[in-house]
Amino acid sequence: MARIGFLGLGNMGQPMASNLLKAGHKLTVFDLVVEQCAPLADQGATIADNASSAIENVDVVISMLPASEDVSLLYLGENGDGLLDQLSTYTLVIDCSTIAAETAREVAAAANDRGITMLDAPVSGGVGGAVAGTLTFIVGGRESGFDAAKPILKDMGKNIFHAGDAGAGQVAKICNNMLLAITMTGTAEALQMGVDNGLDPRVLSDVISASSGGNWAVSTYNPYPGVMENVPAANDYARGFLVRLMIKDLDLALGMADQSTSYTPLGKLARRQYEQLRERGADDLDFSSIQSLYRTE
Repeated sequence: MARIGFLGLGNMGQPMASNLLKAGHKLTVFDLVVEQCAPLADQGATIADNASSAIENVDVVISMLPASEDVSLLYLGENGDGLLDQLSTYTLVIDCSTIAAETAREVAAAANDRGITMLDAPVSGGVGGAVAGTLTFIVGGRESGFDAAKPILKDMGKNIFHAGDAGAGQVAKICNNMLLAITMTGTAEALQMGVDNGLDPRVLSDVISASSGGNWAVSTYNPYPGVMENVPAANDYARGFLVRLMIKDLDLALGMADQSTSYTPLGKLARRQYEQLRERGADDLDFSSIQSLYRTE
């Protein structure tokens, strides 16, 4: 079993770390919100006072942070005080945050200059997948690093993909999340149109799931309240993948599209829809709360 330093214990990071403990790994954890650490302490994790302490004498460092600037600051620092300058060359670094591909490449290059192997390994599957240990990991970096990380990632996920060199994991994740936003907005729109015309949303969801419009949003993460249990729509859209994080990912997607001159009209439309949702005060609701934008009652 590995000695792991885990940094970032939010909605995703906490259950991911919990699954590593269940698998028998020895964890030292840190989060700026101290209360996030308590459930892991109950499972046997050591709670560090700061990020530097969390990475002492570990084999693997895993981070799950909100944004590109957080990852850059953590690993590179401002004045040569980043974690990369504190790590041994034998330490494997796995960043599971969803960030800009260029940031992932920059930090990985800095790690490589120091003889450290670093992977970008963003995840898909949401909080439910994190809790169940069924996440999909989309990994960018050297194949040797991927091979070393795979046993660790399998303790948190079900599907492990090597997308390519550094940054490739982020590119694939950003493409996926843009499509997810498009699919969720389309699903919410179609469900509401059915309800407005007298259909039971459960019946319509069953029809769509078994038909050509079937998709993950309608069959696994249904946005219409009362249709499905154990999804955010059944809990006033609490927790889950927050609207503000979806907007962040759509901004990453549109920024990447600009750089590659890719044509993304639906991505831009989804971004406008989520901005409207944000204006209604939904920043900290699950992204499936986009359903409320279409509801007329």
